[in-house]
Amino acid sequence: MPTTVRDRLVDAAFELFEQQGYDATTIDDIAARADTSRSTFFRHFRGKDDVVLPDHDALLARVGERLSMSAPGSRAIALREGARVPLDHYLAEGPTAMARYRLASTIPSIRDREIASVQRYVRLFAQHVHGWLEDDTDGPLRAELVASSIVIAHNHVLRRWLRGEQDEPTTRAGLDRALDRALLALRADPSAGGATIVISGPDPDVEQVLEQVRAALNAPR
Repeated sequence: MPTTVRDRLVDAAFELFEQQGYDATTIDDIAARADTSRSTFFRHFRGKDDVVLPDHDALLARVGERLSMSAPGSRAIALREGARVPLDHYLAEGPTAMARYRLASTIPSIRDREIASVQRYVRLFAQHVHGWLEDDTDGPLRAELVASSIVIAHNHVLRRWLRGEQDEPTTRAGLDRALDRALLALRADPSAGGATIVISGPDPDVEQVLEQVRAALNAPR
């Protein structure tokens, strides 16, 4: 059950979008379904697109707060937990998040704003990683690689859940596995020198080779 006026407005909007379509639904319709007024709607949202989209400002603030509390020995953990913030939000929304995904596939204005929000997350992660690697010659490049990889990994796993291809536990485990790969550039240590060599037999299994590479990169030097 929605507990705030904002929640009632969001629930009312999605109910109406499902019943009569996005374009046919007016702000007055949403306010009436939520048993409130048009002026109350505009105290919470600027328009129909805003009632559809999650509060990315709040989510970004939570991610940034988690990243800012990281210590040198726990940066990978901070990045993982930061990536889980938006995933946890979407999973908690459940059907609302899935309905939003369907709308974004058909309403260009919603799709464009979701795409723009992705870049905000990339910039946020890159800003923090760049600060951690500021003394590294390749720091700016590695920061961009790590940030982009984290967001791509998150969105890949999230979309599978939004399409109903996997359940919540599988999605959480899938994010952990995806982040293993996304964080490889963070763990790279150019100052260590030398090369890491992985030897596989004929016709190697790609997944097995990747696991060998991950284990080699994580091994103490």
